[in-house]
Amino acid sequence: MAGHSQFKNIMYRKGAQDKKRGKIFARLACDIQAAIKAGSDDPCSNPALRSAIMSARRENMPKENIERAIRNGFCGGDNVSWQNVCYEGYGPGGVALIIDALTDNRNRTASEMRAAFSKFGGKLGETNSVSFMFNRVGRIVYPADIGSANDVLEAAINAGAENTESSQVSHEIACHVEEFNIVLELLQSTFGKPQSAGLAWKPLNKLAVDDEHVVALIKLWKLLKSNNHVQQLAANFDTTLIV
Repeated sequence: MAGHSQFKNIMYRKGAQDKKRGKIFARLACDIQAAIKAGSDDPCSNPALRSAIMSARRENMPKENIERAIRNGFCGGDNVSWQNVCYEGYGPGGVALIIDALTDNRNRTASEMRAAFSKFGGKLGETNSVSFMFNRVGRIVYPADIGSANDVLEAAINAGAENTESSQVSHEIACHVEEFNIVLELLQSTFGKPQSAGLAWKPLNKLAVDDEHVVALIKLWKLLKSNNHVQQLAANFDTTLIV
């Protein structure tokens, strides 16, 4: 009986892991298809597509799954109409938040976003209500041990990047969206494959959050992050506070 119980436990855990992995692959496939429908099927001229493919490879998504997602996006093989949507709003303490989402139902996802903001004392805003506080950039992250801050800064400048931020944990390199592919290729030739790379919202300034609002803000962030349609979150406060 003990052996049977152990077998059942292993199968249960494997089933849960497979289900979680399948969910990740489905989301990545949607990312690829949406990027193609919004731009082109050429990763060299479509930064969003290149970023989506890189994310799929980092998650060890099988090559045939990636190729099928590209075919579906180009040929319209997916019967579901996926759309990239950007939501903006203010959280507790007046913190500005931008949510990039991928949805097959704009009204439903907007309702979910609005409910999340309201639950923690925030408010979902209109388009461009907070995006003026951010720059849209290409973001490339390497672990700290690839080199010194000066080495990374020099390589980033030579690659055409705009800025670097180094810490004990990582090196974060920012560049213009239009130059993302070129900068990424040049950095990869020097440092190899990055820890992550893609398009991101970078706040122009960060807001100090008082203790009264920080707990509610972290709860809001985690709730938004748990939404299946949310692809990326950005805010103008120090997100390292979130564990």
